[in-house]
Amino acid sequence: MSWLHVARTGVTSFRLHPWRAIATIACLISVLLPYIAGLGIATGLARDAAVSLDAGADLYVTGRQFGRSVPLPLACVDQIRQLPGVTAVVPRIVGPIVLGREYHRAVVVGLAPEHMPEEAECLDGRLFRAGGMQELVVGSGLAARLKLEVGSLVPPFYHNRAGERISRVVGIFAPNAPVWQANLVFTSLETAAAIFDQPQLITEALVYCRPGERERVAGRIRQQVEWQSDDGQMRIATSVSDHAELESLCREAAAHRDGIFHLHCLLACSVGILAVLVTSGYGSTERSREVGILKAIGWQTDEVMLRSACESLLLSLAGAACSIWAAWIWLRMFNGYGIAGLFLPGLGRGEPVQVPFRLAPVPILLAALLAWAIVTSGSLYTTWRTATAPPAAAMR
Repeated sequence: MSWLHVARTGVTSFRLHPWRAIATIACLISVLLPYIAGLGIATGLARDAAVSLDAGADLYVTGRQFGRSVPLPLACVDQIRQLPGVTAVVPRIVGPIVLGREYHRAVVVGLAPEHMPEEAECLDGRLFRAGGMQELVVGSGLAARLKLEVGSLVPPFYHNRAGERISRVVGIFAPNAPVWQANLVFTSLETAAAIFDQPQLITEALVYCRPGERERVAGRIRQQVEWQSDDGQMRIATSVSDHAELESLCREAAAHRDGIFHLHCLLACSVGILAVLVTSGYGSTERSREVGILKAIGWQTDEVMLRSACESLLLSLAGAACSIWAAWIWLRMFNGYGIAGLFLPGLGRGEPVQVPFRLAPVPILLAALLAWAIVTSGSLYTTWRTATAPPAAAMR
C-alpha cells in the first residue's frame, strides 16, 4: 500500500466522523483563540511602541538625586539648548491626576502648543493657547466618561498654595488617536506647573540633535549640565536616556507581561491536550475496533500511525484557521473586549480607541504549530498503543 493512499484514508477518516472533528476543533478554538488574540495585541503594542520611539526625541533628560528621578529646573533648558549639536529642546511636564466623582485616572501633559503630537488632532474645538492658563485639551474617551464637551468647566481638582482655579475644556481629541493618548489631558506648561504646584520645574526635557551628534550631546549633558541652589545646599544632576535605553525598558516590561500570559496559556494547553484526548474519540471503543480491523486486514503499525497523523494534521489546520479568523473578529469588531485589559489595564470599557494588534506571520505559525502539538499529543500515543496491541484485543 502506497504512503499516499494511506494519507488519503486519513482525509477520509476526517470526513467520516464529522461530530468528532467538530468537537476537536471546538476544543482547539477554546484554547487557541485567547492565545492568538493575546499574541496579536502584544505584537501590535510592540510595533506602536517602536513607532512612538522613532518619532520621539533623540534624548530624554531628567533630574537625578539620591539615585532617583526628580524634576529639573526650567533654567536647565537654556543650558542644554546652548550645547553644540543641539537643534531644539522641548520642556515637558507629565504627571497623573484624578478627575470626576468616580475618580477617573488621567495623565496631564504640559508643553508648548507647537509641540503637540501630530496624531492629537482636535475633533472639536481648538488647541490651548501659548501661555494660556487653565485651558485643557481632553481625549475623547476621557471626555465621554466625564461627560465633557468644548466649553465645559472643570471644578478645581488640585491643591495649589496660590489657590485653585476652574479649568475650561477648549478642545477634544479625535477618536482615532493612538491608544497611548486615551487618558491624556494636554495643557500649557504654565497650567501643568500650577496643577502640580511646581513652579519653574519640569518633568523632563526632550532634546533633538543633529545627525550623528546624539552620543556626543548625551555626554556633554551628563558632564556639563547640573543645577545647584543659591545656598549650595541642593544639587541636581542630569540623567540622559536615548532610544536604546528606552527600547530596553520597553522590552523588559513586555517580557514580564508576555511571560505571565504565556504561562497561563501553557496551563490552558495542557488542559486542552486532555480535552482533545477525550473529544477526538481516539480512546473510545469504536476507534479501537476500527484500528483493530485495519490491523487484521494487513495494515502495519506505521501505516496506522501515518493515517492518524494525517487526520491530526487536518484537524489542527482547521482548528488553527478557525481560531485565527475568530481572533481577527474579536480584535477588529469587538476591540479585544475582555482580553485587552490584560495588556492595557488603564483601558476602560467602550473606549473609542482601537486596540493595536497585528496578526503577523509568527503568531499565526505559532498557532498552527500549537494546534498540531495539542492534537498530536492527545491522539498519537493512544493510537500507537491500540495499533501495537493484538487485533483481537483491539476489536473486543
